[in-house]
Amino acid sequence: MIISIASGKGGTGKTTVAVNLALSLDSVQFLDCDVEEPNAHLFLKPLIKDTARTCVSVPEIDHSKCTYCGECRQVCAYNAIAVLPGKEDKGGSVLVFPHLCHGCGACSMLCPQGAIREVNKEIGTIESGQAGKVLFVHGRLDVGEAMSPPLIRQVKKYTDPSRTVIIDAPPGTSCPVITAVKDSDFCVLVTEPTPFGLNDLALAVEMLRKLEIPFGVVINRCDIGDGKVEEYCGREGIRILMKIPFSREIAAAYSEGIPMVSMEALYKEKFTGLYLDICKVRDGTDSNS
Repeated sequence: MIISIASGKGGTGKTTVAVNLALSLDSVQFLDCDVEEPNAHLFLKPLIKDTARTCVSVPEIDHSKCTYCGECRQVCAYNAIAVLPGKEDKGGSVLVFPHLCHGCGACSMLCPQGAIREVNKEIGTIESGQAGKVLFVHGRLDVGEAMSPPLIRQVKKYTDPSRTVIIDAPPGTSCPVITAVKDSDFCVLVTEPTPFGLNDLALAVEMLRKLEIPFGVVINRCDIGDGKVEEYCGREGIRILMKIPFSREIAAAYSEGIPMVSMEALYKEKFTGLYLDICKVRDGTDSNS
């Protein structure tokens, strides 16, 4: 089963839930798809065994063949190509903006003159290894790169279907999150009982419903803020899978990179129970869903 851990906003405890859930199960693979700022390794402390640079394909123009017809500009849905037609006394020009390119290949395929070829552009690094019994993979997007979904897709290619896969998704509800949670069997939404938490939770719920991915909610720091998140979940028929208290002990351990399940057995039991509840909600056998 592939379980993604997401949140409508940053700072809700998404990685905390993902890490502790992974450490509570057997035969687990952890994919940190928050490639712009991966931090699960600070808690799992994996031994990295393999490192690979990753690339995307971007167009390169052969100006000796190009007639500046503009066909490539017209087929590019992302405005990654600009064509300046030539004049009688001056040749034309084609400008390529690699940071806007999604690597779809339409321009090279449809160029009538065969003047475009695809070349590799490095965008980041994928590191893989092992943290105890947990197989670990994460991506690191290069500084200055504008788009993370291509690297997220490449991290997800490491998915081992023979294991329970935990995906730590980026925060928010935009393209990187959709790329990370897509094809998940279940998604856990981590939120906090505040107005901001509720607003962004509602956006994440709408996203998952459109993607038709089963989901439930974990409320972190559940004893601060107000009860409006629980009221919302009740109205919408959303299962609250777990509540994590606001605890100085947990916060102190977190600041030192120590997962909750390493503190005492009670927390491991709770996260094991979280997994069992996820299975019930996904299979439709949970009487409370």
